[in-house]
Amino acid sequence: MQSPEDNPWQIISEQPVYDNPWIGLTEYQVINPSGKPGIYGKVHFKNIAVGIIPLDEELNTYLVGQYRFTLNRYNWEIPAGGCPVGTAPLETAQRELLEETGLKADTWALIQKMDLSNSVSDEVSEIYLARGLQQHEAEPEETEQLIIKKVPFSEAYGMVCRHEITDSMSVAGILQVQLMLLESRLP
Repeated sequence: MQSPEDNPWQIISEQPVYDNPWIGLTEYQVINPSGKPGIYGKVHFKNIAVGIIPLDEELNTYLVGQYRFTLNRYNWEIPAGGCPVGTAPLETAQRELLEETGLKADTWALIQKMDLSNSVSDEVSEIYLARGLQQHEAEPEETEQLIIKKVPFSEAYGMVCRHEITDSMSVAGILQVQLMLLESRLP
């Protein structure tokens, strides 16, 4: 009998379809778990997604607003970015927080790890809580046209509950910090 952890998929062949510096798309000819032939497409992400919940002493947080090309709409999100292979995710989180908001933090805690869309991609993420904040000058990338909004954390939580924040890392990170607040577990 096969263990539930064993891979029930058989790969017959694979064909790269698209590749750029950030993602690759491969189409696989497979035998699926029921024993029938089929296809499967996988988007491979070349970076780890890193998100940050900056939280000051008065329990304010900072959101980043930007127009998202893929969604064709404006989004409010936590500060985030891509962690290149070979770079520590915490180092990327520190860089992204400074780039996007101009903030530096004294303490950092990994609060969430996620598979972002595991039915079609292998993208993973790490979300950090940043405390002990100091304001510096923001250094946004040339592709980013950002608006930074400082809000009470309770308002960010409300935005998640009202579906005004829909980015998966932002939703998960904000819900995790809300739980930490309710359980008095903030670092």
